Amino acid sequence: MRKELKEAFIAGLTRARYCSQQRHGNSRKIQTKEADMDMDRRTFATSLLMGAAAAAVPSRASAQAARKPERANNVVLVHGLFADGSSWSEIIPRLQARGLNVTSVQNPLTTLEDAVAACRKVLDRQVGPTVLAGHSFSGMIVTEAGVHSNVSALVYVAARAPDAGEDYAALAARFPSPPASAGIIYDGDEGRLSEQAFLRDFAGDLPAAKARALFAVQQPFRRALLSGRTTQAAWRTKPSFYAVSTEDRTINPQLQRYMASRMGARTVELRSSHVSLISHPREIAALILKATDG
Repeated sequence: MRKELKEAFIAGLTRARYCSQQRHGNSRKIQTKEADMDMDRRTFATSLLMGAAAAAVPSRASAQAARKPERANNVVLVHGLFADGSSWSEIIPRLQARGLNVTSVQNPLTTLEDAVAACRKVLDRQVGPTVLAGHSFSGMIVTEAGVHSNVSALVYVAARAPDAGEDYAALAARFPSPPASAGIIYDGDEGRLSEQAFLRDFAGDLPAAKARALFAVQQPFRRALLSGRTTQAAWRTKPSFYAVSTEDRTINPQLQRYMASRMGARTVELRSSHVSLISHPREIAALILKATDG
């Protein structure tokens, strides 16, 4: 901008002197000098105004770049209780077909600290903006690990979404208890869903054969996992998306709506059981794709 002003100033001087000499001749040198100075001042003032106006109005390209965040090229998926990483098998190929780098985390289901650490290791490997999506219990992991610098947006699929330090059990107790809670059985320190509860309350809208196959790969969880509390709430600072399952018998749909509303998430509602990522993969994949745009 300084260079442009200097050039405009010099050009103005040249034009002013030339005009003055042509108009008045060499015999009126004093008047010419005064006219020159007056013209110089006007030219300089005009150049300043034009330069300031140009600086104040950014180019369209730069304005658009400032408004539009960089698109995420990575998606990290985290499974919840009563499942493993294969629970995202209906979503993964849909995202890969759109050119996204997708990783499904194998949640250890031991403690919240262990689960968050496993997720962070995967997030550390991502290059560039990453969408972090979680189903069911893993909303706890998304909420805690989502503060990672690589994470550009969060997606909750019928998932827990506590605030920092919040007692999730106390929050859930404010709503009617879902039927699946009564179906948890323990073998010492390890818990899992009974087959009847799994087929009816966890995956109730899936074909029976498919639901039984998912039951066969169910991973047990440790009691200590349920007592963990998040120390951070990534949804307070990151764009968030939520898929509510209206027929959910594992997490109360009203609780889901409350958490989605509290975080200001862009929300979709699906007439689905708890496993909408399997029974409604097209809609869940579409929500994750929206999140990649920020």
